[in-house]
Amino acid sequence: MRNYTVGRIWGIPIRLNISLLVFLPILAYLIGSGQQLELYGGFIADLAGQDLEVGALREARWTIGVLAAVGLFAGVLLHELGHSYVALRYGIGISSITLWIFGGVAALDRIPEEWNREFWIAVAGPVVSVAVGVVCLLSLPFLPAGYPVLLFVVGWLGVVNIVLAVFNLLPAFPMDGGRILRALLARSMPRARATNVAANVGVGFSFVFIVFGALAFNIILILIGFFVYLAAKNEARVTAIAEALDGFTVGDVVTRSPRTIDADASLEELADRVLDSRATSFTVVDDGEYVGFVNLDHGIRKVGHDERATTKVRDVMTSSDVVLDAGSPAFDGYVEIATARADHAVVERDGETVGLVGLGDFYEVMQIASLGVGKREEMPEEHVKKLERGYV
Repeated sequence: MRNYTVGRIWGIPIRLNISLLVFLPILAYLIGSGQQLELYGGFIADLAGQDLEVGALREARWTIGVLAAVGLFAGVLLHELGHSYVALRYGIGISSITLWIFGGVAALDRIPEEWNREFWIAVAGPVVSVAVGVVCLLSLPFLPAGYPVLLFVVGWLGVVNIVLAVFNLLPAFPMDGGRILRALLARSMPRARATNVAANVGVGFSFVFIVFGALAFNIILILIGFFVYLAAKNEARVTAIAEALDGFTVGDVVTRSPRTIDADASLEELADRVLDSRATSFTVVDDGEYVGFVNLDHGIRKVGHDERATTKVRDVMTSSDVVLDAGSPAFDGYVEIATARADHAVVERDGETVGLVGLGDFYEVMQIASLGVGKREEMPEEHVKKLERGYV
């Protein structure tokens, strides 16, 4: 879904996801409903030591809804800045902070391998949220009388920030509590195993959220449950891939002698090459230089039999904007290709193209690596030789 950059803090791009822009009016409506006003009105009035008539609040319910909704996501932004501040102190960059329907995401350039660093980065967000909530609640007695809208919004934000901080500390990976759990588990077990344990706990919580959401007819809780489930499974998968590719470079993954075909060759010639070699993908060259990539899906299968003799490979090939250095870590290359949703990437060494690499190549290396103990330098010699027969 599309994101809109609205500013920068500490050089970090702050982005709004379109889902948030759609959800904000709905949230404002829900907050401004009579239920919310009655539920929190009396409690806030007691804390403030001032009268707070529900009737007066109802007259300004839409103003309250809008201010509270915007204030809530301002609190979410502060929460993510808490994560970001600690990460930056550890020398970890933040590529962006994105606010969306389920809160916010601070995109770290990398997840720290040290358990204590991940622990403090994860804790920082809820600490900031609790601090925001406490400041809001403590300020209530000092707010000027005669401003019921201001009084309610500040009190509501105080309560909600604390409640969300506590909710976020549930060990439902990948919420903050789940990351804290993984950090603590990683003290005494491998990171991949700690991730799997935390992810399984997260999956358990996701089912609890979905069941309770269904019983209470709460669509938000149901959606949170599905989000936690998918995110926990994905995090476990990505961590497993990172562990499997640890110790390998992009140069270990790219094929040594890629099958090539001339850009001006016809698709009929390409079909013959496919039959002869049993290969389904080829690097496209023009005067010996890489110009693209072609496979069965976006090549032969999209063109009718009668047109294959007159259609050139260059007419159906794809090119890649993703360029990887052969010496960079394999996992970084995998992430870059997956993030760009590219079919493949060009691999260069010292400025010269040495081949192409796709996600399938990474999976093949992981499969071969699994024959050993997972890291290239620790693999048995015969397995390293098997790997090097097809890769550079």
